[in-house]
Amino acid sequence: MPVLRVALDLPLHRLFDYKAELASTTDIGLRVRVPFGRGEKIGVIVDVVDASDWPQDQLKAAGEILRDLPPLPADFFRLCEFASTYYQAAFGEVVLQALPAGLKRLDPPERRNGRATRKPDPVEAPALTGEQASALAAIDLAGGFSVHLLHGVTGSGKTEVYLRLVEQAMAAGRQALLLVPEINLTPQLEGRVRARFPEAGVVSLHSELAEAARERNWRAAFSGEANIILGTRLSIFTPLPRLGLIVIDEEHDPSFKQQDGMRYSARDVGVFRAHQLGIPILLGSATPSLESWANAQGGRYGLLTLNQRANPEATLPAVHILDTRKLALQEGVSPPLIAAIKERLARGEQSLVFLNRRGYAPVLACPACGWISRCTRCAANMVLHLADRRLRCHHCGCEHRVPKACPTCGNQDIHPFGRGTQRLEVWLQGQFPEARILRVDRDSVKSRKQWETMLELIHGGEADILVGTQMLAKGHDFPKLTLVGALGADAALYAADWRAPERLFAQLMQVAGRAGRAELKGEVLIQTEYPDHPLFAALAEHDFPGFAAQQLKEREQAGFPPYSFQAVLRAEAPAMADSIAFLAAAAELSVVGEHEKVMIYDPVPMKLARLANLERGQLLAESYSRPALQNFLPCWREAIEAIKAPAKLRWHIEVDPLEF
Repeated sequence: MPVLRVALDLPLHRLFDYKAELASTTDIGLRVRVPFGRGEKIGVIVDVVDASDWPQDQLKAAGEILRDLPPLPADFFRLCEFASTYYQAAFGEVVLQALPAGLKRLDPPERRNGRATRKPDPVEAPALTGEQASALAAIDLAGGFSVHLLHGVTGSGKTEVYLRLVEQAMAAGRQALLLVPEINLTPQLEGRVRARFPEAGVVSLHSELAEAARERNWRAAFSGEANIILGTRLSIFTPLPRLGLIVIDEEHDPSFKQQDGMRYSARDVGVFRAHQLGIPILLGSATPSLESWANAQGGRYGLLTLNQRANPEATLPAVHILDTRKLALQEGVSPPLIAAIKERLARGEQSLVFLNRRGYAPVLACPACGWISRCTRCAANMVLHLADRRLRCHHCGCEHRVPKACPTCGNQDIHPFGRGTQRLEVWLQGQFPEARILRVDRDSVKSRKQWETMLELIHGGEADILVGTQMLAKGHDFPKLTLVGALGADAALYAADWRAPERLFAQLMQVAGRAGRAELKGEVLIQTEYPDHPLFAALAEHDFPGFAAQQLKEREQAGFPPYSFQAVLRAEAPAMADSIAFLAAAAELSVVGEHEKVMIYDPVPMKLARLANLERGQLLAESYSRPALQNFLPCWREAIEAIKAPAKLRWHIEVDPLEF
C-alpha cells in the first residue's frame, strides 16, 4: 500500500508517514487531512513511497487529499529545504508557514469573490535620469542569476528603476516579486504600481490583510493570474510559476528578519531563490546593510549608484548638527529648531519633528521613594500613555491604569520622566497654538485605513507639524515638507549592540531624506551632545560610503560580521538558573570539541533578561568559516535535543542574529 510522507506544522525535525490506498506520486505537493493525536491536521504531501520505516500496522490512514489547488512545485520544496537546513528550522514549519491560514484550516470558510476594485487611470512613466538609465542597462533580465545592489540617495528614483524592471519582466511573460519591509509602505507602493500597470494583475500579501483576502491574493499569485506581487518578508516563500524578477526595497531594514518561529532573513532567502531559479535580484537602499555593501565592494554583487535626486529641481537637504550642550532645551527642543519651525509656518511649509519613542514619557516615577513604573512581567519599564491614562509595556503588551499615588509610599506627586511623541505633541501645541499638528506613531495609526487617512492629510497640506517615529522615516514623499528635526538620537551611539551605529545612521539618513524632495529646499537639524562623533560628520556630508568604510574597518578588527558568522542558542524558563544551566550543558556537549573551527562563548542573560515572566539566556557560537558553522549546527542541534531540560524550558537556535 502506498505511504504518504507528510510535512506538518510542528517544531519537529521529521516527516510523518500515513497509509493511503489511492495515492500516487502525482499527489506530491497537495494538502491532505491526517489524524494527529486526538484530532486532525492539514499537512502537505512531500513524497509517496512504497514502504515505511515504521511497521504497517502502526501507520494511521490518511484522510482526504485536497485537490482544490495544483500541487506545490518542486522549486518551492527546494527553497523550503534550504531554509530548513540553513536556519535549523523544522521542514514542516517552513512549508506550512508559507501557506495562508485559510489553506491550513480544517474547516475553511466558504470562499467568496473579492469586490471588484476600480482601475486607476493609467500614469505615464517619467523620463529617466542618466543614472537611472545606466542602472537599468546594467541589469539583464535574460542573463540568468545576478545580484545587484542599488545604492541611491533618498529621492533618487529607485522605485522608478524597480518599475521599469517590472515592465521588462512582464513583457517577457514573467512575474515580478517586490518586497517592502513594513506593511505601512505597502499601500503607497501598491497604489503607484496599480496606476502604472492597471491591467497587470497586482496583488499584495501581508499580515494586515483579512484571511479571505490574503488567501485570494495568494491563489492569484500561485496560479500565475497575478503578474506583480507586493509583500512583506513572508512573501518570499510564495510559490510563483513564472517568477522572473525579485526586488527587495530598503534591503537593510531589520523588518526583513523574522524574530520568532522560523528565524530567517527574507533578503538572504531571496538571494538563494534567485540563484535557484537563475533570475536577477535587485536590492535597493539609501543606506545598505554593511553585509550587502561588503559584498558589493568585494565584487560578489554588482553595485549601481544613484547620487542625484530624480527631480531636477530637488537637491539633498542641508544637514546641520546642533550641540545641545550649549543650548537651553525646552522639552528636548532647541531654540534653533523652534525658530526653524516658525519660519516654515510663516512660509506655509511642513516640518517633521522626529522622536523614535512613542507614548507620553518612557517612565513614571516617584521622587520621594524612587519607585518607577517597571513591568511586572519584563525587565523593562512601562511607558506612560497619558491620553488614555494607561501604563503600557511595549515588549509584552501588559498594561495598567495610571496610579493616583505612588504604590510604594503613597506620594501623590509622581512625575513622568523623559519624553515620547505624545508629550512632544502636547508641548508643540502649546508652543504653536495656530499650527495643525499631526502625530504619527503606532498608537495613532493602528490600521491600514488610519494610515491612508494620515497620508491624505499630509499630502493635502492639512498638517503643519508632524511628530513621528520611524513610521515616517522611509519611503514617503511629502512635497511641502522642508524641515526635519531629529531628537534623542544619542542613546543609540553607546548602546551595547554593536550594530547600533549602523542602525542610527540609517535611521537618521532616511528621516533626513524626507526633507526637500520637490523644488522647495530642505533642511535637517540633528540635536546631539556628541557633535564631533564621526557618524554625524558623515551624515552632514551625506557620505554613506565613508561611514560604511569606517564601520567595516572596525568590524574586521573586532572579528564581527560580515567577517565572521554567528548563531545564537537561546533558552527561556521561569527561572534564570534553569536557562543558564541548560545553555551551559549545551556548551559542554562532546560535539562542540569535535568542531575546532567553531567557538562557543559562555552563557549569559539576554539584554532583555525577562520577557512575559520568562527568564532568558543566550549562548553565542561563532566561526570565521560559514561552511564550518553550518556543518556544526545540525550536529549540535541533535545533541541539544537529547539534553534533559525542565518541562517549561523552551529553546531555539537563531542563525545570523541581528542582536545578542
